[in-house]
Amino acid sequence: MAVKSNHVTIKGIKDGLVFLLDDECEFEELLGELRYKLEHTHQNILTGPIIHVDVKLGSRRISEDQKQSMLDILKQKGNLLIRSVEMPEGENEPGKEPAYAVMSGMVRSGQVLHHHGDLLFLGDVNPGGSILCTGDIYILGALRGMAHAGVEGNEEAIIAASYFAPTQLRIAERISRPPDEWNIRETSMEFAFLRDGAMQIDKISNIVRIRRDFNVFKGV
Repeated sequence: MAVKSNHVTIKGIKDGLVFLLDDECEFEELLGELRYKLEHTHQNILTGPIIHVDVKLGSRRISEDQKQSMLDILKQKGNLLIRSVEMPEGENEPGKEPAYAVMSGMVRSGQVLHHHGDLLFLGDVNPGGSILCTGDIYILGALRGMAHAGVEGNEEAIIAASYFAPTQLRIAERISRPPDEWNIRETSMEFAFLRDGAMQIDKISNIVRIRRDFNVFKGV
């Protein structure tokens, strides 16, 4: 079936791709073309290493359900990591924190994954690879590279991983390396956090207690 190709424009930039989506056509028609291009005409650039994607909707306003439908199509390609979705001004509620994102794939050496908000990453971060988030980082996989949570100064951010062997950890402005300074630990999911300005490591099962202690300390 022939699909018009003027509603979805895919452009390469220095560190990824930009998807420019027509803001005047019917939304279902837009999704159909997006799906067609990912499955047929643009397979050559949508395979291989992780690619950061910025989506620009122009003046189109969409609901959360419509946004999720669009993201579901993009996430069918495991190497596409959605970095941003540009909405019209005023779409988000003032003061509302960005929602967490779920991404999958592999961060290879030399690659840097940026995200604004909390991130659940399904995959491994190899030595030389990096993840940087303004919020928390949860990795269901091995962390063998660098992770930086709370990059805008949030000292309550955490970094969690199924397997902890990072080359470097950063929370806000605090840096900890190398991993052997934390001694030999059990092979269970752990997380890093700051306590009195120092990096600490604990089992993920203790996260509720530790975050409760944070709130008590702040008088919340």
